[in-house]
Amino acid sequence: MTPRNIFVTTALPYANGSFHIGHIMEYIQADIWVRFQRMQGHQLHFVCADDAHGAPIMLKAESEGITPEQLVGRIAAERKKYLEGFHIAFDNWHSTHSPENTALSQEIYGKLKAAGLIYTKSIEQFFDPVKQMFLADRYIKGGCPKCSAADQYGDACEVCGAVYAPTELKNPYSSLSGAPPVMKSSEHYFFKLSDARCRDFLKQWLDEAGHLQPQVANKAREWLTGDGDKALGDWDISRDAPYFGIEIPDTGGKKFFYVWLDAPIGYLASFKNYCAKKGIDFDRFLADPTTEQVHFIGKDIIYFHTLFWPAMLHFAGKKTPNQVNVHGFITVSGEKMSKSRGTGISPLRYLDVGMNPEWLRYYIAAKLNASVEDIDFNPDDFMARVNSDLVGKFVNIASRTAPFLTRLFDNRLSAQPGSGDAEAKLLGEVRASRDLIKQHYEQREFGKALREVMRLADLANEYLAQTAPWARAKDPALQASVQNICSTSLEVFRLLTIYLKPVLPELAQQVEAFLNIPPLDWSHADERCALGGSQINAYAHLMTRVEEKQLDALLDIEKETAKMTNTTPHPATPAKAGVAPPPQPSPASAGEGVISIDDFSKIDLRIAKIVNAETVEGADKLLRLTLDVGALGTKQVFAGIKSAYDPATLVGRLTVMVANLAPRKMKFGMSEGMVLAASGDTPGLFILSPDDGAQPGMKVK
Repeated sequence: MTPRNIFVTTALPYANGSFHIGHIMEYIQADIWVRFQRMQGHQLHFVCADDAHGAPIMLKAESEGITPEQLVGRIAAERKKYLEGFHIAFDNWHSTHSPENTALSQEIYGKLKAAGLIYTKSIEQFFDPVKQMFLADRYIKGGCPKCSAADQYGDACEVCGAVYAPTELKNPYSSLSGAPPVMKSSEHYFFKLSDARCRDFLKQWLDEAGHLQPQVANKAREWLTGDGDKALGDWDISRDAPYFGIEIPDTGGKKFFYVWLDAPIGYLASFKNYCAKKGIDFDRFLADPTTEQVHFIGKDIIYFHTLFWPAMLHFAGKKTPNQVNVHGFITVSGEKMSKSRGTGISPLRYLDVGMNPEWLRYYIAAKLNASVEDIDFNPDDFMARVNSDLVGKFVNIASRTAPFLTRLFDNRLSAQPGSGDAEAKLLGEVRASRDLIKQHYEQREFGKALREVMRLADLANEYLAQTAPWARAKDPALQASVQNICSTSLEVFRLLTIYLKPVLPELAQQVEAFLNIPPLDWSHADERCALGGSQINAYAHLMTRVEEKQLDALLDIEKETAKMTNTTPHPATPAKAGVAPPPQPSPASAGEGVISIDDFSKIDLRIAKIVNAETVEGADKLLRLTLDVGALGTKQVFAGIKSAYDPATLVGRLTVMVANLAPRKMKFGMSEGMVLAASGDTPGLFILSPDDGAQPGMKVK
């Protein structure tokens, strides 16, 4: 395999505020992909920078009585704790307010000008008579000229997506002073994106496979091929003083580059800064045709990254992107982030309340795919998924087997883990999934990769349930089989750790120390019985479960002390504007304990197959059930039915379970649901069974 040389960036965060969860989601996505590529033996250079220029930073600094440089420096100083906190391993973090970015921006501008793609013209521009400054697009608001939506910014409509000039707004006003702006003439500089050369190049670039996701390429083609009022226009790349940015050469300090010209050049500036530190020839690296340039961005900045950015680079004689990977937004419980509504998540608060950063890395990765879909952070789903997948399935493999190796075999594994038909079959299937998981990571289908890993973890746990080393350990004659079972399980655990390492780098490092092995890379999945005969270290707990109180602290939820007895809202609760209040049951029709159909629909009842049942040592009433719930995977449930059922008679039976019950931590382990059973005044306990034809995972309605 020939190692690839890849230059990777994420969108530059604006340096007038702290990171939010959307930033962290993007950085986690890129970091996982970078770590995966490095595990393949490829050479990756992963950089980013603060987007430090523009009117918002200038005005915010002015309001605080400090310089823009001081504001940018203060924000930049915060970045490290976020990035290190979530194990995001950029090789370099720089700033667009840097000598490298100034030089590169002016160089690219000069080459575009020499190519005949820069021109000037006098334009009528809004001017704030109170602030005595020309208004940047984002400081002019008014009605959208396309759909008439109110309070839209001066460059694009957030409702219909239209792009326009601020002079096209209806009833414009300055968002700085509230005053109606006046028109003044100003000479501006334009990049001639409408030039036939630019159009021909962009059409070719958009048509080349691999540069963009299909839906993104299609949207960019719409902009490129539009006509009339939808025609692709030339790009205003200048702003008048006063402005915090990079001066346009030969303008006497009166004209500056619009922030969107120098911001993406910041990718190159950060990399050039990194190259100088590492002794890499910057120009030679980017001139190498085998070098890959890969960007990760959000869907809100497609326009700049798929049209202006490739055209700027191409006609300045620079390398154009090989991939621009676009992702959607992140919502919280189905709503856009809003601090006032309590639907925002502060990444720093997440760390401050002591939540494991790898819980979030895993949860986000499990939701991500190669499309531009939004993903949702749902607190209940977060807790259930992390506790079930990472602790209940993955870590469970080691925690249930390593103690036997410590107690009975001085932490020594058998010479040939995997000997035996069941063992060979299990290891064979885990190894056979390597290429599929690799393909998913390469294509950024992280959710698919993790679902496959958890399918394999389910197989490992089913194997443990069937072989029951805890039972065999009681018989001295069976202890050799205990060593083989536990050794096989830890070999599976090693392979699964390889597959999870891009997502869980810190946990993988702990596993490497526990198994007493060097850092894992993808080639180690080829090794057969790598742990055979080795001595591991004593097992130490690898990961705790998410607790509800941690999520409450994260979301700043005030728990109600009174227990809800009905669903009737408080009389003082106002209805949302424009939304009718829900109908209330009449006293005559609603008795005590009556629920609505909406209440019932919140309960996720599923058909479950009992794949294993066993007694629980130290428990008089409980059986530990392992349930196959179809697409929901396997779940462990503790059921108080020991008095009514012999565990052996339950295996293979179908029953009904509550699948969305919050996991409950018990003395004997985590119970991840509830099996339904009937009982009455007379003795007897009867678990529910569906009719023939029902399949695991089916919903009960």
